[in-house]
Amino acid sequence: MIAVTASVMTQDRQKIMAAGFDGYQAKPIEVTQFVAAVHTAVGRPTQGILREVDAFPLPYAGGSGDRVVDRRGFIVAVTGGLLAAPLAAGAQKSEKKARVGVLGIGPTPSPEELAKSVSTNPLWLSMRQLGWVDGQNMVVERRFGESSDQLRAGAADLVRLKVDVLFVGGAGLAKILQLETKTIPIVVVAAGGDLVAAGLVDSVARPGGNITGLQSFSSDLVPKRLELLKTLVPNLSRVAFLQEDVTLSAVPELRAGYDQQATTTARILGIELHTFIVHRAGEFTAAFRGMMKRRDQGVLVMATPFTFVHRREIVDLAAEQRIAAVYEVHLFVEQGGLMSYGVNIPAMSRRGAVYVDKILRGAKPGDLPIEQPTKFELAINLKTAKALGLTIPPSLLQRADQVIE
Repeated sequence: MIAVTASVMTQDRQKIMAAGFDGYQAKPIEVTQFVAAVHTAVGRPTQGILREVDAFPLPYAGGSGDRVVDRRGFIVAVTGGLLAAPLAAGAQKSEKKARVGVLGIGPTPSPEELAKSVSTNPLWLSMRQLGWVDGQNMVVERRFGESSDQLRAGAADLVRLKVDVLFVGGAGLAKILQLETKTIPIVVVAAGGDLVAAGLVDSVARPGGNITGLQSFSSDLVPKRLELLKTLVPNLSRVAFLQEDVTLSAVPELRAGYDQQATTTARILGIELHTFIVHRAGEFTAAFRGMMKRRDQGVLVMATPFTFVHRREIVDLAAEQRIAAVYEVHLFVEQGGLMSYGVNIPAMSRRGAVYVDKILRGAKPGDLPIEQPTKFELAINLKTAKALGLTIPPSLLQRADQVIE
């Protein structure tokens, strides 16, 4: 078999498929025969369309490694993921660039901040691996906001731009987008609660509308996080529950699920629970002062896009007030937080890129099942524990997936 790199425009691919090369027959054919057939299908010589870059023997199923190409494998290579390179001089105009819309929390980043994010963000690194490069065959439209009104304005703006797919983190932002459009596909990652219960999708197996992606079961893990906090803090009797209203106001069902889990578990563990809701940036200091006033020994922090953006401030305030905090994602712990238990967000972002890629290639969001995690990670910061005067039980350290010293 021969490895071949191909660059085929959409209209050429359609002509090839129309000629009967649909990739479903496995009969081996010689490369020269295939190239001649493509000449006929496309209507011009394929110089610049097909280029043999590396010839080496590969075993064909049932064959001996002759220089032949599996019809299906070759068609997939030609018409699949290797379509980004431009045609040679004199070829047809480039394909229309895909447009991806992103709605995020916080102020609009500077060009330098944006460039750093793109170069390190697992989502965009994975998109590049899948063949999508911003500025080449993809354009990314970004809108940011620090309040519910700003986020809704940003969502409306993205919808007016008629992007091909929208991407967000968290169920709240997904709902804000869905309020603006029922047709543009929306990919959500790290949706903390039940997307079905929140009314965002019809079912996990078949979402049915314009939203798909990955949910993280964060609300279902509230009991485990409180149990971990109880294990770490001797005589734990008062715990704060830090929430936000910037994105969660759009999904009251999600907040209700969190509250129910936390209230029920606190009662079982003999813990007095105090809820603090932040409505805007700048209210975190007042919230932690309220925790001190109520003599809370620990705090359960919800991980939403809003709290994630302000994670440095939250971690610093917990350290300043000497409150043991448990988080949902390890990125808080890497910033100095005490402990977390939940999904791996970078891994979810990489999976989110797969969903975006599928939709850009024609898949319908309503047909793509919601992906659910099968593994949860425990992270512990020993330096923070020591500063708080806490001793981590050896049994807990052995269970930790990440220990920061």
